[in-house]
Amino acid sequence: MNSATVRNLLVRGMLAGLAAGVLALVVAYFLGEPSVDSAIGFEEAHAPAHEHEVELVSRSLQSTAGLATGVLLYGIAFGGIAALAYCFALGRVGRFGARATALLLSGSALLAVYVVPFLKYPANPPSVGDPDTIGKRTTLYFLMMVLSVLLAVAATLLGKRLAPRTGTWYATVVAVAAFAVVIGLAYEFLPVINEVPKDFPATLLWRFRLSALAIQAALWGGFGLVFGELAERLLNPKPAAVGSGRSVPAAG
Repeated sequence: MNSATVRNLLVRGMLAGLAAGVLALVVAYFLGEPSVDSAIGFEEAHAPAHEHEVELVSRSLQSTAGLATGVLLYGIAFGGIAALAYCFALGRVGRFGARATALLLSGSALLAVYVVPFLKYPANPPSVGDPDTIGKRTTLYFLMMVLSVLLAVAATLLGKRLAPRTGTWYATVVAVAAFAVVIGLAYEFLPVINEVPKDFPATLLWRFRLSALAIQAALWGGFGLVFGELAERLLNPKPAAVGSGRSVPAAG
């Protein structure tokens, strides 16, 4: 793959990330923000009067312009990184086309980067978590994420090495099983963190965590669909018809 193609895919990845960010923003606003508001209300209702702090940024600004800025910038940045990963993965993970590779990459990344760490250390709304342990919690979460990504890469390499001898199906089963076993051991031995207040509503916690998962699914899924289509049009352009009835290759 030449540098011009990589550059074009990078630009398309950032555009796809922006489009996916818009979709994730809609999900975050309508599903995530109500849970955040409820959690903040719980926190304020249970905090002593002298502990109420003056907001430096209003809640309305946080849930609109602040949310949009953060999600869209994240979408653009993540889209560029994912596009570079796509350039490396295309043709190396099997005989998949441009669109299928994009969906496979985005689905695998969602699983390894977010879902696996989420199952061990799920997202928590405001008022849940001890401020004194935020450093420890952040470190453990990123450790789980790095471990998951490395194991996913290792499982992919294992599957590719076994495929010529055992066939694609059995190689995939062995690779997935190995990944699940090692991740299970990590779940067992890494510290458990449970700092949810006893009187915190379970339904609110459940809704918040589901909305966090939905936001990431919208982001990664939207990226896979949009970027897959853009990559397909770049890498496999359709011939353009001319007036004589013949066709010529479309310009790249």
